[in-house]
Amino acid sequence: MIGMDILQPVVALAAWTMVMWLWMYATRIPAMSKAGIDGTKLVGSTGASLREKLPDKVSWKADNYNHLHEAPTVFYAIAIVLAIIGQGDGMNALLAWIYVALRVVHSLVQATANVVLVRFVLFALSSLVLIALIFHASISVFDLHM
Repeated sequence: MIGMDILQPVVALAAWTMVMWLWMYATRIPAMSKAGIDGTKLVGSTGASLREKLPDKVSWKADNYNHLHEAPTVFYAIAIVLAIIGQGDGMNALLAWIYVALRVVHSLVQATANVVLVRFVLFALSSLVLIALIFHASISVFDLHM
């Protein structure tokens, strides 16, 4: 089907988000137990309230999981638009895979070393790729053939 290749990186990023969800809980639950936090007795608590009680390295996974629900939501929307209008193949599919790769590397950096400058560069590069995808979608949707 024409334009559907872009859906592969969409599914890949959604799957990666669930990998980060698993990693977050695989580290958070033992850390809560070690800190003496009984999750069954928490009422009205937020992840932010756990931050002061848990090691930073544990919170970094949760931070990244949250980040995967921010800018990537724009990626999902634009990728679906490109697929619907038959523009999800070729360069746009390649850009989508580059976006996903940058977000995965961003996740790995944030969840491990969490060097802010490296994270920023990866985020900026992924944002530029996302801007290119938005630009490509805009050309077709608004019939702006240049």
